[in-house]
Amino acid sequence: MRKTSGRAPLTRRAFARIRSFAALPFAIGLVLASAGGALAAAPSLDAIAAAVVHIKTFINPEGRSVATLGAEREGSGIVIGADGLILTIGYLMLEAHAAEIVTNDMRSLAAEVVGYDHETGFGLLKAQAALNLRPIAFGKSQELKEKDPVLVASFGGPDMIGPAFVVAKREFAGSWEYLLEEAIFTAPPHPVWSGAALINREGKLVGVGSLIVGDAAGGTPGNMFVPIDRLPPIMADLLSEGRVLGPARPWLGLTTEEAGGKLTIARVAPGGPAEKAGVQKGDVVVGVGGRAASGLADFYRQVWSLGSAGTVIPLDVIQNQETRRFELKSIDRMDHLRFKSTF
Repeated sequence: MRKTSGRAPLTRRAFARIRSFAALPFAIGLVLASAGGALAAAPSLDAIAAAVVHIKTFINPEGRSVATLGAEREGSGIVIGADGLILTIGYLMLEAHAAEIVTNDMRSLAAEVVGYDHETGFGLLKAQAALNLRPIAFGKSQELKEKDPVLVASFGGPDMIGPAFVVAKREFAGSWEYLLEEAIFTAPPHPVWSGAALINREGKLVGVGSLIVGDAAGGTPGNMFVPIDRLPPIMADLLSEGRVLGPARPWLGLTTEEAGGKLTIARVAPGGPAEKAGVQKGDVVVGVGGRAASGLADFYRQVWSLGSAGTVIPLDVIQNQETRRFELKSIDRMDHLRFKSTF
């Protein structure tokens, strides 16, 4: 989940050298713009950098995601609340039993896991002691336009804030049963993208870093961000329940790659609905219930249109050169995960 194929990412050292020259005009423009009008309250680059912290998470050793994402993960977290609430990309803290935050002045604090949402990909943590950092205010990601200048900020201080441009706002389908109707793509790529903050010209948060991609737009490598507008509608549920309430989408337990006009199953989650039904790695998805799937996004929409988690999904695949239909009893992915160890 953390990256896709494409040109190798920049090293942190090379990025810092490029940033020291390329970011200067944008940085000066942002600070000067904050001197008047509606931008008077825009934070400085130092304030933005301070609000993007380093997070390290420790995952339940029995966790379902350990095999693909590892037992220890690290990336960036964004301070969004004066009470120490931190927003990050969810895969960094999925099935975590403990977390640690390191600020840019090298303070280390424990953090608790607050909530996770698979549909958006957002995760929330909360520092267990006062951070005394100014939170980054939310902007409106829907107001971003292609060619808009932005800043991408990861942990590591001002040297890890780099300039970029919005190069596309389009649909994104992830291999892990994930779909954003409109993701934000930026270029050039930032080397430390997981949980990084996407900042608009007003110094406000408009996205959270998810991936590095080889084709952000027209073959240009870049980063994909989850729009911040997806968070406010689910914030109350995440804070109170740790998850979004209401019917969940049906989950099949498939990792499916789209290439060459085919949807090939790259992984079947152990113990998931697909494995239980007999679906295998290497099978090719043909469609759902006799209706052909035109691509990964169309495949997901067909599955989700049949009902909520628990719905039986008639999955048509080519297995061993034979077209077969498997009846998959879908589940809520959250019920498949292991958030607490039985040790």
